[in-house]
Amino acid sequence: MAYQKLQAGSAIPVVPSDTISIPAGDGVQLSSQADGTTANKLVDSTQSFTTSVKVGAIVHNTTDGTIATVTGIDSNTQLSISADIMASGENYTVYASPETNGCALYVGVTGDVKVKMASGKDVVFTAVPAGSFMPTNVLQVFATGTTATNIVALW
Repeated sequence: MAYQKLQAGSAIPVVPSDTISIPAGDGVQLSSQADGTTANKLVDSTQSFTTSVKVGAIVHNTTDGTIATVTGIDSNTQLSISADIMASGENYTVYASPETNGCALYVGVTGDVKVKMASGKDVVFTAVPAGSFMPTNVLQVFATGTTATNIVALW
């Protein structure tokens, strides 16, 4: 008997947020480490942000699993971001843009998952078991209403 197989070519960890969509999985612009600490800023003296990043890009602090959007490009080495998520020595990835087509999800730890579907509708999936794949077109996983953890976006 044949069965359909989920064939993902890209995956990133999901940071649930009530305001920020899942970053586009193929939109990684750069990954590095912050070398300065300023509130609501990403400081990295090794970068050239003015030529590589645009306002609206998504910054994922991969050290502590937090997320923010770029609200301004202050200089080659400093970005203004929507939340105070970066400190010196923390690793980050900058994604060019939010997901616009939708992605499937993998849920690592049992719980509820509140999402915004590609259709624009909000849906709560209740008691999603650990190790489950959600082959739906998801744009955002909300922090409020989501109790499941270790969620991964798949394309």
